[in-house]
Parts: sequence; structure tokens; C-alpha cells
Amino acid sequence: RDGWCYLASVLDLHSKKIVGYSFSRSMTSDLVIEALQNACFSQKPRKGLILHTDLGSQYTSSEFTQHVQKQGIKQSFSQKGC
Repeated sequence: RDGWCYLASVLDLHSKKIVGYSFSRSMTSDLVIEALQNACFSQKPRKGLILHTDLGSQYTSSEFTQHVQKQGIKQSFSQKGC
């Protein structure tokens, strides 16, 4: 009702389609892990997939990093601005 709601989505850059998402009242590592799990379930990616994100704390958390590594996914990050 009051406050923020957050949507984490995974976009396939080839097809330009959302392939996984998650919705929550808080921006946490669990939110983005669930979005990635949904994407992996629907797309069944091969090992070596590159996942590009910004440097948000939820994407740089040890929980998210461990999950990505277990899936055989390579992380790529946006560079900090000047």
C-alpha cells in the first residue's frame, strides 16, 4: 500500500525479451536471485552464460555471487562513472 515495491528482471539481450523476473517489497539479494532462478528455469542456459549487471549491492553480494558461480554463469559489471 505505502512504500516502495521492487521488480528485478532478467533481459535476454539477443531476443530483447524478459526471461525471468521477481517482485518484492524490499531490494535484496534474494529478489535478484529469484529473478535469475526464474530465468534459468525458463531458458536452461549453458555453462558460460554472461550475466551483465550494475554494481548494486544486491548484485555484488556474496550470496548472489555464489549463486551465479554455482550456475556456471560469468558475471560482468558496468563500470563506475567518471
